[in-house]
Amino acid sequence: MTTTTSTYQVTEDVEAKYNVENSSHSSQLPTLVLPADTIANPGPLGLCGFALTTFVLSLHNAGVGLPANGPHGVVTGLAFAYGGLAQILAGMWEFKTGNTFGATAFTSYGAFWISFGLIYIPGANITASYTNAHDLETSIGYYLLGWTIFTGVMLIASHRSSVALISLFFFLFVTFILLTAGKLNSSLTTQIAGGAMGIITAFIAWYNALSGLLTKESSHFTLPVGRLG
Repeated sequence: MTTTTSTYQVTEDVEAKYNVENSSHSSQLPTLVLPADTIANPGPLGLCGFALTTFVLSLHNAGVGLPANGPHGVVTGLAFAYGGLAQILAGMWEFKTGNTFGATAFTSYGAFWISFGLIYIPGANITASYTNAHDLETSIGYYLLGWTIFTGVMLIASHRSSVALISLFFFLFVTFILLTAGKLNSSLTTQIAGGAMGIITAFIAWYNALSGLLTKESSHFTLPVGRLG
């Protein structure tokens, strides 16, 4: 009985010693540190996609060198590719960086451009489904009204960002108001005014994009944006 007890005791001592040594050895192993995922600033991409598409459509709406009430089919390609897809990608990357505002803005306006382009795709049969031109104009007016409200929400949400970004959403808000009023009241003059405001909005968006590209690491100078946060 004594021999058996001694054997158990020796076994436990050996196991305890092994566990201590193993634990000590494990604590001395170097910790593997994986590098954090890095992602470039997606803001300039989203802003450039928005600016260029807005600029081209606004030239048509303002009647610059073309009839203000004429077709603007060339905008459809931009709406799907640069204004749409590129902005949505920028929005997804903004989610990755943790920027909720940028993710919401880019993804939403990217979806806006894709939906806008889809309206004028003949195969979608959206415009053809209207037998009355006035009803079509009113429906588009309601569509723009929804985006006017959304832009107002984003304008409020941007109040602590920067003067440059607030200016962008303010002029975009005014642009949507004018375009909405133009459609709901069948006023070509109001649409032209909306187009003029859209051109200004596009240049403000380009300014914001350039300010994001001209960083202290990549440029000899930067652009002031009037940060408020």
